[in-house]
Amino acid sequence: MTPRKKIAYVQAAWHADITDRCKQAFTAELAKHGYDESGVDFFSAPGSLEIPLMAKKLAKTGKYAAVCVSGFVVDGGIYRHEFVAQAVLQGIVQTSLETEVPILSAVLTPHHFHEHAVHEDFFRAHMVTKGQELATACLSRSSRNSPPWLWPAGTSLRRVRSTASSATAYRLDLSASGE
Repeated sequence: MTPRKKIAYVQAAWHADITDRCKQAFTAELAKHGYDESGVDFFSAPGSLEIPLMAKKLAKTGKYAAVCVSGFVVDGGIYRHEFVAQAVLQGIVQTSLETEVPILSAVLTPHHFHEHAVHEDFFRAHMVTKGQELATACLSRSSRNSPPWLWPAGTSLRRVRSTASSATAYRLDLSASGE
């Protein structure tokens, strides 16, 4: 079974030995729910800093129900870690707001990372969890209990007055007009 619109998956090339675990877990989790890889287009960005622009270009095509991104931002001594981490995450959020396409992030920005077995093993395992979470978020598009940013186009909230109190309540309206 393949979703009507495809999912785009963008992975930063840096630290692929760690972020590949996210992609593998993502596709495995989708497969558990009957979705195969033909419903996902995979892309590679040079680094995490390039992810927001690539995600924006993909989201603007209208071909994707969501854009999933994975990367690993560490203090490499060239740029300030905080600057890169904030720029990437701000770009991801801004892209989602501007395009109204969910940009689901598994970009990790650990404050202290050292390239030794303990840290590498920990983050490889953590990326498996993040990949499963990305898949779960994509699958939630079909749920009526999903967050508003995953509702189908034309969905709106209708304001209704409660007869029991003066409180205003909202009801999900799945009609095309939203009226």
